[in-house]
Amino acid sequence: MRKYMRNQFVFFGVPTPERRRITRRVLAALDEPRSPDVETFAVLAWEREERELQYVAVDVLAAHAGRARPELLVTVRRLITTKSWWDTVDALASKVVGPLVRRHPELVGTLDDWIVGRDLWLARTAMLHQLAYKEHTDVDRLFRYSLALAGREDFFARKAIGWALRQYAVTDPRAVERFLSDHAADLSPLTRREAAKHL
Repeated sequence: MRKYMRNQFVFFGVPTPERRRITRRVLAALDEPRSPDVETFAVLAWEREERELQYVAVDVLAAHAGRARPELLVTVRRLITTKSWWDTVDALASKVVGPLVRRHPELVGTLDDWIVGRDLWLARTAMLHQLAYKEHTDVDRLFRYSLALAGREDFFARKAIGWALRQYAVTDPRAVERFLSDHAADLSPLTRREAAKHL
């Protein structure tokens, strides 16, 4: 597990299915946590060395995101920009930030800032936050974000654009085909390849 993450993190070595079973069992034995408790738990888990504890924090936040207060985004931003790597960032984007923004649409302005900001991981989060939206996707924002991020040469930025477009192509393949055709010169070969995988 450590090698897969390029030796950036320490692991207990607990496989994902077992970790999720343990987490479910522990959470089932507890009272429903309040928002401040969930946020405190996530921050404390992020301070620990072992990566699985950050995964548990993401799972707990994801379970809570649909009823969380908008202030949670401040805490999530801190997590995204700490010990940043695709494994936690992508899960926070689609399972926490996405549901949080759907519940509190006023937060989308923050993501408009993230997509053009200097921090790669915040920009990637903004790009991926609609992954599970399907027919509720804000298509104009998806395409605008894609073009805003397209100028970055980083692999993680280009891959994120392709992934977000590919995901939306399941809902509206023609819209994605048109976008890829109209903006072929703006998008990297990696992005176009990812986006068109299932077209």
